[in-house]
Amino acid sequence: MTGRRALGDKIRRLPITKARINLGAVVKRAHPGKEYFILEKDGIPVAGPVHIDEFEDYLELKDPMVRQQIRESYEEYRTGKSRPAGRLLSGLKAKKGRKPRPAPSRAV
Repeated sequence: MTGRRALGDKIRRLPITKARINLGAVVKRAHPGKEYFILEKDGIPVAGPVHIDEFEDYLELKDPMVRQQIRESYEEYRTGKSRPAGRLLSGLKAKKGRKPRPAPSRAV
């Protein structure tokens, strides 16, 4: 089964008047990974409620600086300048276990 098909199984079309009556249930079902809704007025799609986490992600992606950071990170990944998260975390844990280096003394 493809990702598109799996997502398609989770999309529900709903008249906006019915959504208004059942707003609490619609919001609860719109939690990430559960269901997506397309609200329609007279059969025309007009809105789609999403969980706040997904909405915040959407807003971040609209920010040109965030998109630039994503592009730069992807380029670093493609050129091999990245490492698997497990190796990164292991390295951070190893550093945490070491005694901190004393700060170099500065002559005044």
